[in-house]
Amino acid sequence: MTSQCFPRSARVRTRADFDRVFGDGRRTGLPVLALHWRPDDTIAPRLGLAVSRKVDPHAVGRNRIKRQLRDEFRRIRTSLAPGDYVVVARPGAAKQSGLELRAAFHDLLRRARALPAPAPAGTMPPPSSDPSAGA
Repeated sequence: MTSQCFPRSARVRTRADFDRVFGDGRRTGLPVLALHWRPDDTIAPRLGLAVSRKVDPHAVGRNRIKRQLRDEFRRIRTSLAPGDYVVVARPGAAKQSGLELRAAFHDLLRRARALPAPAPAGTMPPPSSDPSAGA
């Protein structure tokens, strides 16, 4: 089982790091979230969050958004491409449920090609590993 902790080394914390991601990174967005991603093979995936008062005037609402995104990042961190990820919440994020925020985050990561696409769900059963079956 992988560690579910979120150490300081897994966070984009300094203004210089944020500026570097915003200036040199790739961008993709949805109506509720925007992702700025700067690939860097020398570091493990790190997350930065920007949730302003325009998104939700109440701290409890902003913290809920950040908590949902941090938790999802913690779960999928080992499968992400190395680099810095900064998620910027947009005003529609305050109205989203936790599941909707997580789904939007996954969609952004797939768009950025930082997270592998899920295996397609087909209608055919998986091939049998038994050589005598089906012959």
